[in-house]
Amino acid sequence: MRKMLSLLLALMMLLSMTTIASAEATQEIIYALANEPDGIDPSITNNSFASPILVNAFEGLFTYDTTTGLLVYGEAADCVVSDDGLVYTFTLKDNLKWSDGTPHTAQDYVYTIKRILIPETAAKYVTNVTDYIVGAQEYYDGTTTDFETVGVKATDDKTLVFTLKAPISFFPALLSMWTFSPVQAATIEANGDQWTNKAETYVSNGPFMVSELNLGESVVLVKNPHYYDADKVKLEKITFRYIADQSTSLMAYENGEIDGMNTVPSSDYARLKASDSGLVLSAAYGTVYYNFNCEKAPFDNVLVRKAFNLAIDRYTIINDVAQTDAEPAFSFMSPGYVLDGEEFVEGRSDFGLSDEADVEAAQAALAEAGYPNGEGFPEITLSYYTNESVKKIVEALAEMLETNLNIKVKITNADWAIFYEDVLAGNFDLCAMGWSGDYVHPMTFLMLLKTGDINNLGGYSNADYDALVNQALSMTDDKAAMEVMRQADNLVSADYPVLSLYYKSNTMLMNPAVQGYLVTASNHLLLKTAYVAE
Repeated sequence: MRKMLSLLLALMMLLSMTTIASAEATQEIIYALANEPDGIDPSITNNSFASPILVNAFEGLFTYDTTTGLLVYGEAADCVVSDDGLVYTFTLKDNLKWSDGTPHTAQDYVYTIKRILIPETAAKYVTNVTDYIVGAQEYYDGTTTDFETVGVKATDDKTLVFTLKAPISFFPALLSMWTFSPVQAATIEANGDQWTNKAETYVSNGPFMVSELNLGESVVLVKNPHYYDADKVKLEKITFRYIADQSTSLMAYENGEIDGMNTVPSSDYARLKASDSGLVLSAAYGTVYYNFNCEKAPFDNVLVRKAFNLAIDRYTIINDVAQTDAEPAFSFMSPGYVLDGEEFVEGRSDFGLSDEADVEAAQAALAEAGYPNGEGFPEITLSYYTNESVKKIVEALAEMLETNLNIKVKITNADWAIFYEDVLAGNFDLCAMGWSGDYVHPMTFLMLLKTGDINNLGGYSNADYDALVNQALSMTDDKAAMEVMRQADNLVSADYPVLSLYYKSNTMLMNPAVQGYLVTASNHLLLKTAYVAE
């Protein structure tokens, strides 16, 4: 009898353990991305489509706390700033390693900056280095070949020193950008620009590392056991699947085949918002707009750009076409920067624009530009990248422009990589674009319209605007600098360098069982502390 009781108890314990084990959630998620990025080299790309991969596979000196959303130290353990605000001395955390288990030191940051400053690297965020760090512009231009003159040095394995041209209050936020995430010299020197093409050569330093790279299909991340904070990482596997068609993604989501998706079909937005669907809305620091090609006619004429802005019904685009929660944009600069309780855009002009189209004013501006009732105006091409929601907006814009300005509009589209190559080459008239601030400071927007900036895709140029931006960059008083930046914003907004539509809100779908993640104001999905609840 005792033996039978013992066997019975053992069987009950085994069943109980099996039940507990089956109740534990598998720490894996599948997340759909609507577009494949043009590259996943953090030193090169400025493509937001790469963000989910880069912000989870890499980490710089600063990152964001996934609970509070505040900027916190990443690989940095401490930082001392000189009294004049020009020198930042960082001490790195102990025993940092790459995802291949090899040591990672302050010299890796120096190597990364040097690589960015080599023109052949074609780093799209190079101005975030050349504009702020001593000697960086001269080294990039080739006026000096001595890298020792550049203000970034590793005094030992754990100490990294930056020397700036002028004090900038947002330098820590700037360093949180993936551009400043270190890359490993050994894998790049061994594999050249192909290092990002294979999982085994894609060495990173963040909470996750790449285990699979399936071109056109998916990128798979797994927990990085060598990450300094690996104990806090709960997800074992993240699969980012590329699904271009939003309806297909939504069907997969609602069938439980994927756990989340980074775009929401506009036609389903209202239904998803009204139901317990896992729709996630968060504050954003960004703008949806279209770039004019300001370097060629007819968009080199400010009156033409003004006419286009007046001819757009933003209310209809937001509520009937995009069907999203958004605020109409009358300027490139998004709300969201607050200094001492004061919002940057508080009291800003609407620059003659409104929620609805002002057809009479639009036609008057076009006539003043030399095209009365659209006569003699060339057929223009409205270009966009393949995306269901963007397609609907483009079609609505084309109809508004044709109807309200009596002009002809042709629509073209291509996958992102091809579309973006044309944009970079200036092969467009008016193209779909958007910007999420890389950090919450007006300069992340203002620099994009500065003459010669690598990210000034529309080729806009205004010497007075450039002077104001440069003045703000050199100022040490944040409050005074904000007033100068406001002057720059007002000046450029009255020049209508872009066709502004609306200010972004971050929208995605995520299974409610997935918890502990953060969506930043720049729309970066940080999964370091995410987990799947039982």
